[in-house]
Amino acid sequence: MSRLVDSHVHLDDDAFTGDRGAVIERARQAGVGTMVVPAVDAESWPAIRDLCARHAGLHPAYGLHPMFLPHHAPEHVDALSSWLNENRPVAVGEIGLDFHVDGLDREQQRHYFLRQLQLAREHELPVIVHARGALEEVTLTLRRSGGLRGVVHSFSGSEQQARQLWDLGFHLGIGGPVTYERAQRLRRIVAQMPIEFLLLESDAPDQPDAAHRGERNEPAHVADVLRCIAALRGEPEADVAAATSANARRLFRLD
Repeated sequence: MSRLVDSHVHLDDDAFTGDRGAVIERARQAGVGTMVVPAVDAESWPAIRDLCARHAGLHPAYGLHPMFLPHHAPEHVDALSSWLNENRPVAVGEIGLDFHVDGLDREQQRHYFLRQLQLAREHELPVIVHARGALEEVTLTLRRSGGLRGVVHSFSGSEQQARQLWDLGFHLGIGGPVTYERAQRLRRIVAQMPIEFLLLESDAPDQPDAAHRGERNEPAHVADVLRCIAALRGEPEADVAAATSANARRLFRLD
């Protein structure tokens, strides 16, 4: 089987403090040899840089996540621009909008999102986008901004929304949620979508697949996501693995 790419895993999270090396090794044993590690706030950037420098196959992305809005300050955007110059990542992320969580100021979210999209254009980097409860506005913002490429991670929208993203050249990040039988809409989209827009992800330690419900998620479980998607599409696992890995390598310029 082609080596898999986990296009979204928070390996710096405290949930992995006790066994991070073992988690990475289990992922490699499961065929997940390449992982993209997105940041959530400015404080996390150095730890992610150092983590990715210590382990082959780990690639950093730096950004300001909307759910961590209380951690951000206006000067962090300027700091991000300098950080992108000095510590070349594979993407700007995780960025976006979250209208699901109460108490997060939407205007502030929009400000940080737009500024980071501008930085991605300036630095010619793809974006890793969070769009929970805000997919319509995120898609409209990406369309208006123009000149961008990237992935909407943990996609959970409609087929029409998926097509709007494909028309913009954006990928869909698909992980554990697709393995639940109740996720019928998502499973239909994944079964029929153009494979050139599909990326596999874990979003570990969050969003475990059905076989690991209630447990801490790990990047090794991307192999379970692969098996589910291949079955939904009626295609060999090796073919889906090769295509999705090629998609990630092309988007993030991993080669």
